Amino acid sequence: MAALLKKLLRRGRPSAALGCRVGLREASLGSDPAAAVRVRFAPSPTGFLHLGGLRTALYNYIFAKKHQGSFILRLEDTDQTRLVPGAGENIEDMLEWAGIPPDESPRRGGPAGPYQQSQRLELYAQATEALLKTGAAYPCFCSPQRLELLKKEALRNRQTPRYDNRCRNLSQEQVAQKLAKDPKPAIRFRLEEAAPGFQDLVYGWTRHEVASVEGDPVILKSDGFPTYHLACVVDDHHMGISHVLRGSEWLISTSKHLLLYQALGWQPPHFAHLPLLLNRDGSKLSKRQGDIFMEHFAAAGFLPDALLDIITNCGSGFAENQMGRTLPELITQFDLTRVTCHSALLDLEKLPEFNRLHLQRLVSSETQRRQLVRKLQALVEEALGNQLQGRDVLDPAYMERVLLLRQGHICHLQDLVSPMYSYLWTRPALDRAQLSAISEKADVIAKRTLGLLERSGTSLTREMLSGELKKLSEGLEGTKHSNVMKLLRVALSGQLVRRGAGLYRYLEPLIYPFITELSFGDTR
Repeated sequence: MAALLKKLLRRGRPSAALGCRVGLREASLGSDPAAAVRVRFAPSPTGFLHLGGLRTALYNYIFAKKHQGSFILRLEDTDQTRLVPGAGENIEDMLEWAGIPPDESPRRGGPAGPYQQSQRLELYAQATEALLKTGAAYPCFCSPQRLELLKKEALRNRQTPRYDNRCRNLSQEQVAQKLAKDPKPAIRFRLEEAAPGFQDLVYGWTRHEVASVEGDPVILKSDGFPTYHLACVVDDHHMGISHVLRGSEWLISTSKHLLLYQALGWQPPHFAHLPLLLNRDGSKLSKRQGDIFMEHFAAAGFLPDALLDIITNCGSGFAENQMGRTLPELITQFDLTRVTCHSALLDLEKLPEFNRLHLQRLVSSETQRRQLVRKLQALVEEALGNQLQGRDVLDPAYMERVLLLRQGHICHLQDLVSPMYSYLWTRPALDRAQLSAISEKADVIAKRTLGLLERSGTSLTREMLSGELKKLSEGLEGTKHSNVMKLLRVALSGQLVRRGAGLYRYLEPLIYPFITELSFGDTR
C-alpha cells in the first residue's frame, strides 16, 4: 500500500473527488429482479452462536429457500484481537444442529470462497487501491493517542466522538513526508454530504446524512486488515449477494456502504434490516447471559425446531403467529413484506411448552420415534446404568411404549430419566415397614394386583384397570380404596406420590415381560 501511495503522489492528486462525481441521488438497488437469490449470514467469531445470531441466520435461510436461492456463511474475522478460539467452528456446528446448514461456508467451500475474511485480504487491498486512485480514499497518519484525545474531548463536551478529518486535505508534500516516517498508514474513506437514500425492504425509504454526524471512517487498518464497512461491501459484491438481511443496528451505516458501492462503481444489493430480538422485559440480549448460547439449549435437551419456532413466533414475517411450526412450514409461510419494524420480545419461559409440542410431534412419527428410542436408550444407560435391574428395560419395544404413553406429558426427552420417572427403569427401594404403614394388607394387595396384571396382559385398558382395582378394594374388608391406590403408587414409584396422581401412568408402561418381578417390598 505504501508503494501505491508513492506512485499516486508521483502522478499527482486525482482531481475528481467522490462528492463531485456522485451528487445527491437515489441508490439503485438490485440489478436484476430475476437474478438468483443469494443471502449471507456473516457473524464475527468473537463468541459462540446465540439466539440473536440464530434468528438472523434463520431469516436468511428461510428467505433463500423460499426463493430457491443459496444461503452463505461468511466469517468476518478481521478483528484479530477479539477472536475466540473455536468460535468459527461452533457457529457452523450449531447451524447444522439447528437444521439450517449453509450451502457455502468455510467448511463446505463453494464457488465464491474463501469464506473467511482474513483469507480475502488481497480483494480488500485491490478495492482500496481503486478508491485511492480516484481520490475517494486517503491515508491517515493520526496516532492512536491523538484519536483518543479527540474522543475524550468530545465526551467532555457532551458531544458524539468523531474524527475531525485532519488528514483529508494533506498536500502531496505533507503525505510524502509522513510516509517517510510512517509507511503503513490507515486508509480512510472520504464521506460526502450527498449520501444516497434507499428503499429498505423493512423500514421503507431511508436516508442518513452520515457526513454531518461522522468523520471519515477507516476502511483499511495499518495492519492491512479491513474494517467492517469496506469488507462487507467488497465481499457482498464478489460473492454475488442479492439481498442483505441483517440487524437493524446496521441501518444507519447503509448510506455509508452505498457511498462505497458508488465509489467502486458496483451495483448494491437489496437491503432488509431486521428488528432486534430482545428479552421479555425489553432489554438487549447479551453474550453475558450464559443461557442464550445454542450449546446451552442443545445440552439442556431442547429441540432445534422448538428454538426456530419460538424465535419466529415472537416476531413478524408471517400472516399469523402460531406454535408448533416446523422448518418447512416456516419456509412456506415466510413473507419478508410482513416483517415489521417492531422489536421482537422473547419469552424463554415459554420454551419448554414449545419443546413439548415438537417432542410430541416427533413421537407421533414412526421414523422419528425410532431415533428417539436410540437416544433414550443412551440416556437411560448413562443416567441409570448401575441401577438397572436388567437389560429388558432397554428393549426398543418397551422404550417405544414409554414414549407413546408419555408423549404430551414431558417437555424434554431427559425428563424420562429424572427421579419422577425412575420407576420405569429401576426397582423401587422399599422395605416392608414403609408399605405396612400405609396398609396392613400390603402383601395381599401386592399378590392380587400382580395376578390382575398377569391375567389381563397387554389387553388391560385404563377403564378396565380402574374397575378391577375398585373390585379389588371392595374385596378387602376394612381397607379403603384410597389406601389401596396410595400403596400401589408408592410401591411402583418408590416415592410418596401426592394424592390423585394417576396410577395408570405407573402401571401401564410396566405391562411388559418381566412384570412379575415388580417389587412390593421386602417380604422376608
